Parts: sequence; C-alpha cells; structure tokens
Amino acid sequence: MVGYFLLQVADEHAAKPGGMLTPNGGLMIWTLLIFIVLMAILTRYAFRPITAAVERREQALEAALMQATRDREEAAARLAEQRALVEQAHGEAARVVAEARAAAERVRTDLMTQAHADQQQLLQRAREEIDGERRRAIADLRREAVDLAILGAGKVIERNLDDTANRALVEKFLSEIPTSPAREGAGV
Repeated sequence: MVGYFLLQVADEHAAKPGGMLTPNGGLMIWTLLIFIVLMAILTRYAFRPITAAVERREQALEAALMQATRDREEAAARLAEQRALVEQAHGEAARVVAEARAAAERVRTDLMTQAHADQQQLLQRAREEIDGERRRAIADLRREAVDLAILGAGKVIERNLDDTANRALVEKFLSEIPTSPAREGAGV
C-alpha cells in the first residue's frame, strides 16, 4: 500500500513541469518517514541479528585461529619431541651395535685364546706320550738286547751260571753305558 502511494506521488510529480528534480515538501516528508520506519524495523529485526551473527562468527573465527595457533605450537613441540626420541633411539641403536661388536670381539678373542691353549695342551700331551713311548721302546729294546746278550754269552761261555746272575751282570753293564741322544735315535 505504501508502495502504491509512492507510485501515485511519483506520477503526479512527473506530470508537473520540472519533473522529479523539483523539490516537493510532502514527498520529502513521506520519504523521510518511510525511511525512518524502515530503518527502525531493519534495526530491530535485521541489523541486530545480523550484527550478532557477524560478531559470533568473528569470535568463532578468532577462537579457531587461536586453536589453530595452539595446535600448531603443540604439533611443533610434539615434532621436536619425536625428533629427540628418534635421535635418542639412533644413539641407543648405535650403542647396542657397538656393544655387540665389542662382545663379539671379546668372544672371538676368548675362543682364539682357548683354542691356542687347547692346542698347546694337546701338543704337550702328544709330546709326553711320544716321550713315554720312546722310553718304553728303549726299555723294551734294552731288555731284548739283554736277553740276546745272555743267550749269546751263555752259548759262547758255556758255563753254568744261573740266568738271574747273568741278567744282573748284563743289566749292570748296560746301565753303565752312557745313553746319548745320538745313540737313542739310532735305536740302541
């Protein structure tokens, strides 16, 4: 209805000479009155809710920005913490590897030492066994020599000496003979 009224007023002014550019007091008052009413209605029902919504949106954006800043700082702190943990893990891994290498080297050295000791012990036993066998062989050879000497002497002399006395005499003779390494190697 107000719109219809304004159209009528506009048509009346358009019909007059000078048109719409000539000032008309009644039209100005009505335009001003409609502007004030419209402004009051918009202020009450549109501007306040729009302003409140804009302020809420602005506060929400500020809160989101602050939260994003806090999240970024927290993420940076966690990243630094994770990097420190990774560095610590690398250091720990390097330490474990170094300890394992040192332990392996100790085990290798111990095994080499033990093997050398076992080898020396085995050589010593072999030498002792060889020396014992050589002594037994020499003793057996001497006994054989005594037996052969007694048999040979008994046949040459053809005397009636008893076997024990002959054996003692020959053993005494053989024990007085010095044993040299050259003679022992020659099989005497």
